[in-house]
Amino acid sequence: MQAGAMTNPQMTTLADALWPRLGIWQRDLIRDLVLVVGFSFLMALVAQIKVPFPGTPVPITGQTFGALLTGAALGSRRGASSMLLYVIWGGAGLPVFAGTVSGLFWTLTSGGYIIGFVLAAFIVGWFCERGWDRRPGIIVGMFLGNIAIYIPGLIQLGFFCSMGKSASMGPLSIYPRRLNQALPRMSRSPNSLGNRRANSRFCKRSIYLHI
Repeated sequence: MQAGAMTNPQMTTLADALWPRLGIWQRDLIRDLVLVVGFSFLMALVAQIKVPFPGTPVPITGQTFGALLTGAALGSRRGASSMLLYVIWGGAGLPVFAGTVSGLFWTLTSGGYIIGFVLAAFIVGWFCERGWDRRPGIIVGMFLGNIAIYIPGLIQLGFFCSMGKSASMGPLSIYPRRLNQALPRMSRSPNSLGNRRANSRFCKRSIYLHI
């Protein structure tokens, strides 16, 4: 009975299995902080992975994989906290986003996707805490995690490109660019948000495909 409250198998993640809790809150807190910070840096590393995709100049990057892996390994709260820390690193100026880019997420074409990483890690982590990572049904959690990245990504992308253009990209994420790089081109038109040609070229150059 005394051990049951601390070793609920349904709430065990991969990180808990490999690095078990000691039951001493100070040490467990340090352990959790190390995991959260460590996976935020791991995310920064996999974000720089670029794999050429046959038949297209658009490479594959590892950001989506990193977000889903973080949630699966750490669970919902720690996974989301790690991705939020990753967002903070980039917002503070560290070049942790794909292409060694940094910036506040609302100034980047990929900002919605970046925030989606936080949601995806939480969703996948929630499923894994309940043992779904040991069942075929984990594909449901992974699918929902991808949706959590894709939807806010397209919404923010719609502010930079036409919504029809962004939706036609399918499961594509957008390489981070600062908003101030787009504004001079868009502002040349009387309709600052309607300069379709400049906006379209801007979006095409910004595309990255995530795994």
